[in-house]
Amino acid sequence: MKPRPDHPRHLDVAGFAKGGVRLQGDIPLDALPRLQDLLHADARLGATSLPLHWQADGQAREQRGAAPQTWLHLQADTVLSLVCQRCLNAVVTPVHVKRSFRFVPDEETAEALDAEIDDDVLALPRSLDLQQLVEDELLLALPLVPRHDTCPQPLAPATVDELFEEKPVNPFAALAALKQGDHRH
Repeated sequence: MKPRPDHPRHLDVAGFAKGGVRLQGDIPLDALPRLQDLLHADARLGATSLPLHWQADGQAREQRGAAPQTWLHLQADTVLSLVCQRCLNAVVTPVHVKRSFRFVPDEETAEALDAEIDDDVLALPRSLDLQQLVEDELLLALPLVPRHDTCPQPLAPATVDELFEEKPVNPFAALAALKQGDHRH
């Protein structure tokens, strides 16, 4: 499919920026498999009813004596039900993304500029899938360790102790078991 400046799955980024186009919409979470894999099991069942809202704005920034810079400004908002790493219950986590990307003609230019400036620099693709970019950015925005401030049902201390308690091993008990095994034969 030929890229168009107004199609979010096959975006012509240069035309999008040059035209100063704004695109926005909602994406159902079941359309984002990598993000859906991180949801709490109870939330996966109802993921189709929890869309995320996104907005993308194109911009061509004029420069004195040079071609205009190609920019894409992205925002995305959603609320996800992740797995609390303390109690393993669902923890409701708002996720917000606000990023700007500068596009340059090729990978070499992107790599050189990335080392020099703080902007997010990407090589200009023939076609960009905004849905995939939104999913990538949401994954990067997730907390490393999702958890409640105070878990609603903390684990009982005895359960934790039993799971992590090391029981001393008597080496002579193993030797006695071997000796008893020799007498039976």
